[in-house]
Amino acid sequence: MRILIVSDAWRPQVNGVVRTLATVADELTGMGHTVEVIGPDRFRTIPLPTYPDIRLAVLPRRKLVRLIETFVPQALHIATEGPLGAAARAWAIRHDVAFTTSFHTKFPEYLQARTRLPTGLAYAWMRRFHGAGAGTMVATQSLHDDLAARGFSHLRSWTRGVDLDLFKPEPRENFGVPGPVFLYIGRVAIEKNIRAFLDLDLPGSKVVVGGGPQLASLQRDYPAVTFTGPRYGEELARSYAGGDVMVFPSLTDTFGLVLLESLACGTPVAAYDVTGPRDILAGTAGRVGAVDADLRTACLRALGADRAACRAHAERFSWRACADLFLSHLAPLDA
Repeated sequence: MRILIVSDAWRPQVNGVVRTLATVADELTGMGHTVEVIGPDRFRTIPLPTYPDIRLAVLPRRKLVRLIETFVPQALHIATEGPLGAAARAWAIRHDVAFTTSFHTKFPEYLQARTRLPTGLAYAWMRRFHGAGAGTMVATQSLHDDLAARGFSHLRSWTRGVDLDLFKPEPRENFGVPGPVFLYIGRVAIEKNIRAFLDLDLPGSKVVVGGGPQLASLQRDYPAVTFTGPRYGEELARSYAGGDVMVFPSLTDTFGLVLLESLACGTPVAAYDVTGPRDILAGTAGRVGAVDADLRTACLRALGADRAACRAHAERFSWRACADLFLSHLAPLDA
């Protein structure tokens, strides 16, 4: 099958959406499908206000239509709701062809954090955006339930995976700080709610691995915290393994790939009891981490988790299974 994925999030961005799409595309290619990803790297772009590391395509419609029609897809998946996603959606509606979408990011909450815009307005727009498709893929059951309650329809389950060869319990990074080490890994941005973690009264030390627009201000405000900057590949895997607890303070993520990567490295996770952590840790009874309305309580409980059980739990998540689900939800262009 010739599968076209249109996404406003793509390389060189480094985030969960990009990692998911890139890995699924590789899996599908290995299964014999022809996959093309159209991202902002092919267009003239401008930086996203308040987050210059993210680039948005400027007036992409004409070039995007040419790229779509040159590729001649048999299935179209629109991964994001940005300028490219909107242009691809308009093309599909105009030509009366089926397409699928996916809900990766709680943009209404992100916008509210930055602009105070009421979430109801943004959810109404997103409901209309996704409602035109043949199905919307969601990563967790709690996200499915939340969106269904907000009036979204045709929701499809699409879980995630983890690279078990890269992310493993050994070797472990020595951060050179007193333990226990409470670790945050991910983008350093306001929507990740990192200050909620850094403000906690915890034993040992706190380490932040990652880059983003909030890095400089957090370094200034929390001089006792170790900030490593972004890390990749094996260095990133060692960082996960070097923590005693990986803390995930986000209230707005829809899954949290970093949770699986941490567990694969044997490091338990602590998080709020929200979409993503709630689903990933469901049924583990505290063996691989903890979720709680009080993040400090979750952090302290996670210290007692079993590192071997963390790895075993992560082994349940396969990128091949993720790709199979994605494929099963696609709609032929003439559906």
